[in-house]
Amino acid sequence: MIRPSRRQLIIAGLGLGASATLAACSGDVPVTSRPTAPFGLPEPVPPSPGQSVVSARLTARPVTLDLGGRTVQTWAYGDSAPGATLRATAGDLLRVTLDNQLPADTTVHWHGVRLRPQADGVPGLTQDPVRVGKSFLYEFTVPDPGTYFFHPHVGTQLDRGLYAPLIIDDPAEPGDYDLEWVLVLDDWVDGTGTTPEEVLEQLVADGASGTDGTDHGTMAGMDHGSMSAGRSDTPWGTDTGDVDYPYYLINGRPPTDPPVLQGRAGQRVRLRVISAASDTIFTVALGGHRMTLTHTDGWPVRPVQTDAFYIGMGERYDATVTLGSGVFPLVARPQGGRTGGQGLAVVRTATGTLPPADVTPEELDGKVLTGSQLQPDDAGRLPNRGTDVTAALRLGGSMAPYVWTINGAPYGQNEALRVAPGQRLRLDATNMTMMPHPLHLHGHTFALPNGLRKDTLLMAPMESVALDLDADNPGDWMIHCHNIYHAEAGMMIDLRYT
Repeated sequence: MIRPSRRQLIIAGLGLGASATLAACSGDVPVTSRPTAPFGLPEPVPPSPGQSVVSARLTARPVTLDLGGRTVQTWAYGDSAPGATLRATAGDLLRVTLDNQLPADTTVHWHGVRLRPQADGVPGLTQDPVRVGKSFLYEFTVPDPGTYFFHPHVGTQLDRGLYAPLIIDDPAEPGDYDLEWVLVLDDWVDGTGTTPEEVLEQLVADGASGTDGTDHGTMAGMDHGSMSAGRSDTPWGTDTGDVDYPYYLINGRPPTDPPVLQGRAGQRVRLRVISAASDTIFTVALGGHRMTLTHTDGWPVRPVQTDAFYIGMGERYDATVTLGSGVFPLVARPQGGRTGGQGLAVVRTATGTLPPADVTPEELDGKVLTGSQLQPDDAGRLPNRGTDVTAALRLGGSMAPYVWTINGAPYGQNEALRVAPGQRLRLDATNMTMMPHPLHLHGHTFALPNGLRKDTLLMAPMESVALDLDADNPGDWMIHCHNIYHAEAGMMIDLRYT
């Protein structure tokens, strides 16, 4: 079990020879590799009669980005991070070609989509990795409307600029709003003196040496902050992540150069908020406004008003808001005492000056909603039936060594969960650590005890919850923590159909 107090690795100015460090302690490298299997190319998917086909091409390549005057080298889809929004309607067939122009193998995972396993993008489990200079065609039907996104499922590539929104429209939705804004939140480190791969290597090296980030000997250019396990006013505790990022972005822009969202007073806006963050929980608030949450992870909920809401890595929330007159800050405040500032966008409906980068809307001190408190819309509930099989899902881990586990062992050493087609599976999930973890399920959704449907659940420290899923999508699937560093350090497990 993780100790109740640790230190964070603060990344600003990090310059390190972590490969050499890892070589000296290779016995503690996380076991997250999967055996490469010759999957070959998946069978083509012909459209059904009358089915619309949406085609797109993704080029994953190295790019240079401007973060408010600071130039960084990273990887992205196309020329920007986030990449261009991909849009379709529920029931459409998507045909997306990935062109890998990166200097490394990659894949695309369609986060939250209940799709066929051959398109899920997990190398060694559902497909061969897409090699450098090669292409791969993803074909799948999108069955459910909602707010989704896509990203790689290889190493720590998510913590670069490789992500983009996927919006699936509902043909039956009335669309009773005037504007729609898609907001992608991110924590950013790549190109600021280190890479995500080096961050993971340093976390592992610190854990292997037993320093827990407090004593780095000759590792120059590093700054380290401390976190205590004292009282917290949030359900997530004071220890919410391992990396204190130098930047927090909204739609690829830092708070010193925020995106400006234009509207008119009185207009009703639909917000689609996506967390592409790798290690950060955000609190989201719009100054001068209350938001009405309407969906989580694509599924409708009973609308509820709130001043702000928490969003974990991989989660998505939809909300509506009626705009006032003026200039308002939309803030994504990192939880856990991070020192790198916050994410900021600006809503403008009238003349006025931009808010400062460190603005604190009073809504952050108001009612802050946790996603699991939402009540499902009746149309989004699972069918009422009994449980056929139950499995334990215990999240564990430590900082020294830096290893995170499910059911007592890291990925590659833990035993896959099993389910038969047609069964109702209950996952008795328990977070046995003093950190929150966003638990993500591939290819399915699960239902909380109150019936709420999600594919990514932010679990509080020491929280237990029963999650029900219907085994209606045969294949081999992943369940893992969507903190990318915890996943790569072992907090993953397979769900296999028998």
